[in-house]
Amino acid sequence: MRTHTILRKTLLTTAGIAATAGGIAGPAIAAHAAPAEKAAQAQASKNGERELNVRYEAQPNFYYCGPAATRNALSVQGKNINIDAMAKEMGTTENGTNSINDITPVLNKETGNNNAYHSVEIKDTKADDKQTETLRADIVRTIDNGRAVVANIAGTTTDTDGNTHSFEGGHYISVVGYHDNGKTVTIADSANPNTASYRISVDNLADWIATRGYSTS
Repeated sequence: MRTHTILRKTLLTTAGIAATAGGIAGPAIAAHAAPAEKAAQAQASKNGERELNVRYEAQPNFYYCGPAATRNALSVQGKNINIDAMAKEMGTTENGTNSINDITPVLNKETGNNNAYHSVEIKDTKADDKQTETLRADIVRTIDNGRAVVANIAGTTTDTDGNTHSFEGGHYISVVGYHDNGKTVTIADSANPNTASYRISVDNLADWIATRGYSTS
């Protein structure tokens, strides 16, 4: 499945399209990187919590969410990969990036380890308890290894502040932190720098991923 609904190019000139309720990231969003830090170093894990340091950048157009999520995920390892080069490797077009299976090989290549990541699919329309627990454990393990998870999501969900995030045509995000032993996770979302980071329950995330998949260690 493609990760975005196909938009006519004429829509790109419409004001206010950036990060609308429909989840479409607007055109040519300026890429803002955080101050250069030792991004690969995570804060100390305590009380079942851990956050990775992300050098965040917004996606530059409406269909680059796959490469942008991958770039943000790799930034926690201190890597700064050219987003256009990654888009080419993933086969990204204006229709988006096909699936998480196009993301995983790029994560492995740029991590320098062919076994660093693998793809996990949640094929059902709603995640069951076992799939949700597997996702929680995968996120905790990956982040404890100093890496971020990349997830292919679709539909609408609600974060812990009660805000909705809607990407009916599909989207890619990075998971860069966890809390309460992974029951709540931190998202880095390239769609809009005004909502670059938010927290979501792992139950909601699992249902958001349902019918798609994620890349994890």
